[in-house]
Amino acid sequence: MDLYKYIKDHSTPQTEALDWIERQTNIRTNHARMLSGAVQGRFLTMLAGMINPARILELGTFTGYSAVCLAAGLQKGGHLDTLELNDELEDLITEGFEKAGFSDRITLHIGDCKETLARLGAQLSEAGPQMLYDLVYIDANKREYCEYYDLVFDMVRPGGYIIADNVLWDGKVCQDILPQDKQTLGISRFNDMVASDTRVESVILPIRDGINLIRKLQGFQNPVI
Repeated sequence: MDLYKYIKDHSTPQTEALDWIERQTNIRTNHARMLSGAVQGRFLTMLAGMINPARILELGTFTGYSAVCLAAGLQKGGHLDTLELNDELEDLITEGFEKAGFSDRITLHIGDCKETLARLGAQLSEAGPQMLYDLVYIDANKREYCEYYDLVFDMVRPGGYIIADNVLWDGKVCQDILPQDKQTLGISRFNDMVASDTRVESVILPIRDGINLIRKLQGFQNPVI
C-alpha cells in the first residue's frame, strides 16, 4: 500500500458532492490530476474551519473542488469569491457548487486573474476594512505567483492567511541545479519572496505538492484602506 492511499484511507472521506466533482472532472476534462484530492481537500476544510473566515478569496478554482472544500469552513453567513480563467469550465463549476449546496456562498469570477484582482481590490478600497479577506488561496498560473502575492496582500486583514499551493513543484524547486522553465522559476521566486517578507510568518507543509501557509502579522496595517 502506498503512503498516499494509507493516509486517504485513514482520513475523513470526501463528501458526495466532492465525489461528483471528481468524477465529472475525470469525464469532462483532460487535467484531472489538477484536483486537490481528498486529503488536501479535507486539510483545506479543516484549516478554514480553524480560521473561521467570513470572507475567502480563491485564485484558480479549476472545476471547483477546492472552492467547495474551503467554503465548507466558512463561518455562518460567510462568502467565498473564486477566480477562474477558463470559461469552458463554468457549467461544471456551477453544477458542483449546486451539488454541494454552496451556490449562495460562492461567487465565480470568470476572466484574467490579475484583472479581476485589480477590480476586487478597488472595490475593497471603497468598502473599508470590514470587507478584507480572512483567507486567500492561491492556485493559479505558477509563473505569476509573485504578482498575485503583491496584488492580494493589501486585500488580507492583519492576522489573516494566504495559502499557496504547489510550492514544492514536484521537487524541482529544491534541485541542486534549478530547472529554468518559467513555472519552476516562478514558484522558486515566490518561496524566496515569502521567506524574506518581514510582514508575515510562514511554513511550507509537504502536503501533496507542497502548501505554503502564510500569516500576515497583526502589526502590519493595510495602506490602501
